[in-house]
Amino acid sequence: MPMTNAPKANMPKTTTIDDAPLVSRILARAFDDDPMMRWFFPHDASRETELGRYFATIFTRQYVHHGVCERTEAAAAFWVPPEGQDKAVPDGETIQELLNILGDRAPLFRDAVETAAQHTPQEPHWYLAVIGADPATRGQGHGAALLRSGLAKADAAGLPAYLESSKPSNLPFYEHFGFTVREELRLPGEGPTLWRMWREPRRPADA
Repeated sequence: MPMTNAPKANMPKTTTIDDAPLVSRILARAFDDDPMMRWFFPHDASRETELGRYFATIFTRQYVHHGVCERTEAAAAFWVPPEGQDKAVPDGETIQELLNILGDRAPLFRDAVETAAQHTPQEPHWYLAVIGADPATRGQGHGAALLRSGLAKADAAGLPAYLESSKPSNLPFYEHFGFTVREELRLPGEGPTLWRMWREPRRPADA
């Protein structure tokens, strides 16, 4: 691919509900090797399909309405600013849909969500709910472009950013952008470790 095409392919765009098939497909591929998603969806043969349904559900029912959702040609990110965090929680119908997708792993999912929620920071912040890039495009800067875009919005608001990661190899990537680990949280039911990460806002000259 010519270098002149790379910036256009990496340019963050606001997602719409019509992007759901693309976004869910990208994220299903991105999270195939994520320890938490492998815990929730342990069957190799069906994981990509189940992950696609999972991400399509939370995108179309929660984040596209109450978050700041962006994508490139090969990555997607869902951010939630402080004013959207009370609204971006799933309603009863969404919860039931997610439990149907998870099948017998639903109790583990419910316990993990409740445990993580108990540790959510109380101070106003921008929450990075989901970010992922198609592994076929690794190293092309798609994820970094979306992370920079969201952090610029948080910085413009003078607010910190928060995320949770269950993939240890991703921690240096987030640390490169100014996040630090606040806590290592072991999920119940012999679940994976969740790293809670925090980034203070930066002035434009510091970014």
